[in-house]
Amino acid sequence: MHIFKNANFDFLRWRWHAIALSWVIIIAGTATFATKGIPLGIEFAGGTSVIVQFEQVASVQQVRAALDKSFPGGGGNVVVQGYGDPSQRQMMIRVPHAGAESGAMLSATATQVEDALAQGDVGSFTRLGTEIVGPAVGRELRSKGLSATVLSLLGILGYIAFRFQFSFGVGAVVATIHDLLITLAFLTFFQYDMSLNVIAAMLTMTGYSTNDTIVIFDRIRENLRGMRRDSMNSVINTSLNQTLSRTLITTGTVLMTALALFFFGGEVLHGFAFTMVVGVITGTYSSIFIAAATVSFWRGRGPTRAAAQAPGPAAAPSAAPQPMRKTKPQRKAKAS
Repeated sequence: MHIFKNANFDFLRWRWHAIALSWVIIIAGTATFATKGIPLGIEFAGGTSVIVQFEQVASVQQVRAALDKSFPGGGGNVVVQGYGDPSQRQMMIRVPHAGAESGAMLSATATQVEDALAQGDVGSFTRLGTEIVGPAVGRELRSKGLSATVLSLLGILGYIAFRFQFSFGVGAVVATIHDLLITLAFLTFFQYDMSLNVIAAMLTMTGYSTNDTIVIFDRIRENLRGMRRDSMNSVINTSLNQTLSRTLITTGTVLMTALALFFFGGEVLHGFAFTMVVGVITGTYSSIFIAAATVSFWRGRGPTRAAAQAPGPAAAPSAAPQPMRKTKPQRKAKAS
């Protein structure tokens, strides 16, 4: 199936514009991270998360006032936010520190939250669920999440450098780092929690983006054999145009699935689905503009290596020299 017939877009012409746009988003994300930070989920920060459902509508201000009045130490560090469909009247209350990590002490904070709400003016409620993670477990999960990301980048570089060429491996890793930074920037903009679900979505997005990049690189390698006289930029543009329909079809199907999860997957999958939506879009964008542009910068704009090593056109054989005929000297005419 071909969306574009005989596509002939000059993608590399817009590489500097694409790089500038990426830098703007990354710098803005860094500034937002420096001022607001990025919230850490219970898995990484450690603490107690309690989900409650009220019989009557209760505002976030009422719940926070109840925690400030009755919760030990005040509720200033407690996070209160709506959970799920607003019509269900559910809220999630997160306390940063879980306290001791053994025995009955694990549920002490959740009990204190219930007591604070019971003494406050928020009406009747039901506790739907509790999640408790100790600080030591949170630190271990952060370390493992970072290690998984770094190891995946090294694995991508090693595989593509072995399967293709080192310049292609560098392009794939640069594109993957670009995808991670852009995704983190959008997570910071919208203040989504950094949780295990989000880490799983980022690693999934990394694999998807790398697969798309490998398809493009494979077509570039094939065209390097048949377009030995063309420049590297021409080979890359041709390869991108030839794989454009496949890229858009694959991206469209994955994006529709991620959007379905985002709108209908519920609050638990909201962060995962948002990360997938951003990752699919930026992964496709980076495969076309960032990875290919990195290979172009690395290899230069001149003719491909095969063209540089190809012999020049054979010179036409010159005509064989004709043997010289000996001419007899002319006799001088006798003077009469």
